[in-house]
Amino acid sequence: MAGNLKPFFAPASVAVVGAAERPTSSGGAVLQNLRISGFAGEIVPVNPKGGTMFGIAARKSLAELNRPAELAVIVIRPDLILDVAREAAATGHRNLLILPGGFAEAGEAGRARDKELRALIAREKLTVVGPNCAGIIHLPPGARFAATFLRDMPLGPNRHGMAAFITQSGALGEEAIAASKALTVPLGSLVSVGNAVQLGVADYLDYLGEQDSISVVLLYIESVDDEARFGRVARRVVAKKPVIALVGGRTDAGAAAAQRHTGAPAQGEARIEALCRDACLLRVKSLRQLLLAAKGFGSFPQGIGRRALILSNSGGPGVLCADEAAAQGLDLADLPQDMAATLRANLPPEAAVANPIDLLADAREDRFGFTLETAVKQGAGAFDAILGIHVVPFMVDAAPVIARMATLAPTVPVPMLYSMMGTLPGKADWFAAMEAAGVPVFNDVEAMAECAGLLVRYPALKVRAAAGV
Repeated sequence: MAGNLKPFFAPASVAVVGAAERPTSSGGAVLQNLRISGFAGEIVPVNPKGGTMFGIAARKSLAELNRPAELAVIVIRPDLILDVAREAAATGHRNLLILPGGFAEAGEAGRARDKELRALIAREKLTVVGPNCAGIIHLPPGARFAATFLRDMPLGPNRHGMAAFITQSGALGEEAIAASKALTVPLGSLVSVGNAVQLGVADYLDYLGEQDSISVVLLYIESVDDEARFGRVARRVVAKKPVIALVGGRTDAGAAAAQRHTGAPAQGEARIEALCRDACLLRVKSLRQLLLAAKGFGSFPQGIGRRALILSNSGGPGVLCADEAAAQGLDLADLPQDMAATLRANLPPEAAVANPIDLLADAREDRFGFTLETAVKQGAGAFDAILGIHVVPFMVDAAPVIARMATLAPTVPVPMLYSMMGTLPGKADWFAAMEAAGVPVFNDVEAMAECAGLLVRYPALKVRAAAGV
């Protein structure tokens, strides 16, 4: 089905059945989000009352359109949806995005409606996303589109591309959008799978995995219909870009809740682990980890190597970072002899010249900058990544330190991550300066080390996926 999905991500024209101007209605939200997203194609509101909406002439039915829209978005009462779907088929509309529920999840009447929709799809050769979903957002440069009633747009792409999130929970889609801005995650594509009457996770993964604008794919799944096909698709994508999976239902309680949520058979930990291992997915076990991975891979889509240098201005955070880094499988390599000698000759005697390096709390921009420059010049080849720790004490102005580190960051030949701790009066500006320099910034050292550990896992998965193992 992947070849048929372009109309759902980059349609030339969209008809919104159930469109309205009232922002608290689903039809109003979809119509507004199309405009807010910057969608440049044709928008046709469809409402039996006609009139105009946001200055756009409305049609009273799909039959009134001069030509079929490439995508018809349906946001009306469940008991009216089948009639509209039949009208869509009769008037040449082949691609339907159905947002409301009221189908397989809604008792006997819903199951009957679901059965009839499936028969209509087969008979008329329609392609249907949903029902019971929150819609689709897709924001690559120059082709922005959003047909959704979710409240906000995600952050969007950075210079490496954008993350895509395929989710079997619309609520987690809402949370990911909020986190994309709070954590500077370049989320730019979101698919709410819904009931998956026709298209499932594997179909979206297949399509988005082929898009050059997508640098990493995130999954929240509770069930997979065809595990063999899903594994084939996933391995093909992982051979090119990371796929991070959060799978719900790993405990007995969670499995029972997932079964009530989607109606799918319970999976449990052993089956989930086997599925992720076979598909070469980078598995995480919490939403927090999923978002950390999205942040890290948003800056370093191909992951990082294991040898890490920790550069800190405080002993305690350096210890915590070292503990978490070791737990995550990173190797805190020894400093090269020449690098160690240069640092000992130029840093205060109390500074710790080891890994982690401790520059002491009173370190200013000169000490930070000199140490980073020395690591670049004399540590070349010894480290695969640098983890910076910047605690902000009362006696040191952090702004010059950030300015110096942001200036030097583009000269660092390996991935660099940064964390800031303490009272941060200029947090927004400081974080933004480092992020603009290509350095992901974290609120605490353990989150930074955990993210680095996730980045370390991808290269081996990529090799396995490419080898078909």
